[in-house]
Amino acid sequence: MRRRLIPDIVNLQAFECAARHQNFSRAAEELNLTQSAVSRQISDLEQQTGLKLFERVRQRVVLSEAGLRLLPEVKDLLLRSERLMIGAVAAGQMKLSLKVATLPTFGTRWLVPRLGRFLEEHCDVAVTVESRSKPFNFDEDNFDLAIHYGLPAWAGAVATFLCSETVLPVASRALAARLDLRLPEELADAPLLHLTTRPKLWAQWFDLQDLPSENAYPGARFDQFSMIIAAAIAGLGVALLPTYLIEDELRSGTLLPLFDLPMPTENSYYVVMPEKKQTNETATLFQNWLLKEVTPQSHAATDVD
Repeated sequence: MRRRLIPDIVNLQAFECAARHQNFSRAAEELNLTQSAVSRQISDLEQQTGLKLFERVRQRVVLSEAGLRLLPEVKDLLLRSERLMIGAVAAGQMKLSLKVATLPTFGTRWLVPRLGRFLEEHCDVAVTVESRSKPFNFDEDNFDLAIHYGLPAWAGAVATFLCSETVLPVASRALAARLDLRLPEELADAPLLHLTTRPKLWAQWFDLQDLPSENAYPGARFDQFSMIIAAAIAGLGVALLPTYLIEDELRSGTLLPLFDLPMPTENSYYVVMPEKKQTNETATLFQNWLLKEVTPQSHAATDVD
């Protein structure tokens, strides 16, 4: 790491503030500094980067092309720095800390409603839960573990089977009454709701029922199961949803199964822990709690290169 290239965070704050106000004087007021101090900090940053970050236009300053390229990364770095400090302060008041990455809808619908039980048993653990839709580099994102849907393949990590997944065709009570479907093949004429990351899900269900799969592709598309659930409740169409995500809706009758024809999906859910954190007792504690929360099944750990 070249320390001469590590910027002073004070200079980055001055740059971001001046860029936002397009005025050094207003930036100085917000930062409780003099205008000359702000100018000096930005000048130091320009010297360090070798870039001209601002252009003067009449009575204001505007970002140069180089400044426009740099600003988003500076904002991200400042935000991450603030989160780091807040997290450190919060964790410092607890004996242990745990940072978990989870799929967005899985976190909202399954994990968070159950999380209170873990916190009651382990009140000395400061838990942070963040959503991630795709695999990431554990070396860059400092998570202790992640909940992943797919295959047990994650570089530099160990994947432990959590649960399988079963999807079921459901609709709102009003739409179900309006469609009045008697046979699965009648779904070909119904409005279907699709998940963009699993575009063949309905086609696979149609194939399982020996129905023409070319009828399975029309319909509205969404990139999160949470949006499909909301769309189904609003009566926008028929959804093919994992049963564990709609337990409350099925119980209350907000969503109704159109046919008792569930389909196991080809992949499963896994708890993924980086190899470097296999000795992290808090992460192992949380993983064991997750395994107890799911329906009892055989669980097998798989090493991932």
